[in-house]
Amino acid sequence: MDGVYLTWLISALAVGVFAMPYFKPPWANMTLSGFVDFIRRYWLHLLLALSIYNAKDFLDQIDRIFMARTGIDMTPYIYAIEGDLVVWVQETFRSDLLDSIMTHFYISGFMFITYASIFYVAYFDDRWMADRIALCIAWVYILAIPFYLFFNVRVTGFYIDDMDAIAYTLNPEIETWFRRIDAFTNCMPSLHIAVPFSIWLTFRKHDFDGRWKRFQNMTLIYIILTAFAIVYLGIHWFSDIIGGMMIGALTVKMVDKSNTAVWNVLDERTINSRLATILTRPFHSLKFVFNRSKKFTLKLLKPTSKETGAIIVIVLILTAGVITWDLTNKDLPAEGVQSAQGAVASDGWLATLDNQSGVAIVLVHNLSSLSKDSIDVVQPKMDIDSLYALKENYLVMANSSEVMLVNLNNPDNALLIINHTGIDGLELTYIQGEPVVIYISNNQVKAMAVDEQDILLPMLPQGETVGMISVQENELVMISKENPTTVHIGTIGISGTQNIVMNATSSEDQDLKLEEWGLIVDYQNASIIDVAFNEDYIATIVNVSAINRLVLYDRGTVQQTMPFDAKFPINNISIGYEYLVWEGRDHLDPTNVLDQYLDWEIHQYNLETKISEQVTSDSINQYAPIVVEEGVVYLEDGDDGELVVKVLTRGTDLATYSSAVLQFAVMFLIGLTFIFIIQRQDEEKKRILNHDIGHESE
Repeated sequence: MDGVYLTWLISALAVGVFAMPYFKPPWANMTLSGFVDFIRRYWLHLLLALSIYNAKDFLDQIDRIFMARTGIDMTPYIYAIEGDLVVWVQETFRSDLLDSIMTHFYISGFMFITYASIFYVAYFDDRWMADRIALCIAWVYILAIPFYLFFNVRVTGFYIDDMDAIAYTLNPEIETWFRRIDAFTNCMPSLHIAVPFSIWLTFRKHDFDGRWKRFQNMTLIYIILTAFAIVYLGIHWFSDIIGGMMIGALTVKMVDKSNTAVWNVLDERTINSRLATILTRPFHSLKFVFNRSKKFTLKLLKPTSKETGAIIVIVLILTAGVITWDLTNKDLPAEGVQSAQGAVASDGWLATLDNQSGVAIVLVHNLSSLSKDSIDVVQPKMDIDSLYALKENYLVMANSSEVMLVNLNNPDNALLIINHTGIDGLELTYIQGEPVVIYISNNQVKAMAVDEQDILLPMLPQGETVGMISVQENELVMISKENPTTVHIGTIGISGTQNIVMNATSSEDQDLKLEEWGLIVDYQNASIIDVAFNEDYIATIVNVSAINRLVLYDRGTVQQTMPFDAKFPINNISIGYEYLVWEGRDHLDPTNVLDQYLDWEIHQYNLETKISEQVTSDSINQYAPIVVEEGVVYLEDGDDGELVVKVLTRGTDLATYSSAVLQFAVMFLIGLTFIFIIQRQDEEKKRILNHDIGHESE
């Protein structure tokens, strides 16, 4: 558990305990034994509230993946309504002291109000309120789920240029903690408003004798302070506060409807005897379940609007589940790949170097039909370290003695064969509509067109030898062995280059944290180990001994940034279609290794919105991501220990089976909705008639 989180938690618990004498009912007494007794009497209440509270981490994980893969973002619409109103609040009251106070209040205050509300009523044995407060907390989170999945709104501090995300960046430890637990996309509604507002409304409605008046008043003050804090700290929009209040009000209504049904089953005073009955009289218990099921079935045969409404809700939940599952599981394996050693992709094609029982073969798939068999392609004798590259409809492959170019529209014939040894790098591009092979041989960069004519290439400074190349259209990037942190970029056909030194220097705090972990940063011997670029950006991975760092150079503004936390490992970058992708181990602390952070996950950076997102989230290693128009191609550890190639598609297109299920659900819901409306009308008519008859009889 993080030190800062532990501090917040202990602070919240301590404040709750020390404030008990003030908030307790006037006639109540406090005893040490009460701290044990209340857990025994209300363990299910506490379990319900805490399990729902902690379930938000799981929901945030789904939300991250859902947002990254679908791009559903409602923030522009919220911003269109509110503009820079939140900026005015932050700029008007901004101070360093307030930054710190409000950040700690934002976290520990919410912990206090959440646990104290259920703790107080349980400790002083107010079951009337305990039943409702526990359900309050549960219903707030349940009602927020559809908004968090399908109404994504980003935090103000990461969306508005003039707004600072104060709470998320107060110091490196807090920033790391927030990045691990917060999706930054689930602003609507604000749970920091919804939870205390629903608690306040519940006390206001059900505290008939005023025993909790002090706590009720304190909760209202907390809500007002929190409303200011979440806006000031660059977290929420004003609309999120409105959303939180509406969810809070709806929560109180749902609590009133469900309270009796839930606690008739989960009441701690009776559940132990029920469990004992199940264990000691199993046949009696089965008979009871059978009779209840039979009674429920008979109700369904002659349903009222209550049963029909319940069915509608169930269908809607199942429909949302199908959509969520489909949109967060859109990664498909390439057919026929046994043990992938690597992959490249371009313009609708995927080429995989596959180890098939010790024989290396390049398999080619059309990205639009991954489930079909691969295309047979003429190729030189390959091994698992052989080089290959794709560009549009052309594939180039190289072994130790030759380079072969193939047109994938005519895969049985080699378009070009170059006999050459000692090839260390291989790229493919287009010049004037014709494919051009660019390769490194004997520390020199060479290029050859289909007509076997040499092509003039940019040159490195005198005395430097090439160590790495990357090509995009008519531009060539080279990294020399002598100056391994400098990018040399030039135009094919012209000998000159522009030289850009990539700066992998991070903050002093981050370097000190790495040093605490036993990882020493060495800037003097830094070197670029991977490079990718397009017409607007140059991305490099720079090794600084302790760790690899992602450095992004904006060719328009000549500014350099780090889209990924400089403390955590990163490998293999790819850029294209407005995205930069890589594999990373976010949140990995080598001094406190947690299993969930050990595997490599795919991340992406939207070059237009400047937002980083995690694309995969599981316990499986994903490697070597490649940006394609459809989404991302990557390698993944298979069940048998071999690597498989997967393609993750972006967008909201659903699989065929999902579309069929949803179409059926829509038609089914039309019928159910019609029946529900008629039932409600008939029931209301019957109620009015009975009411009139009753008056007449008087």
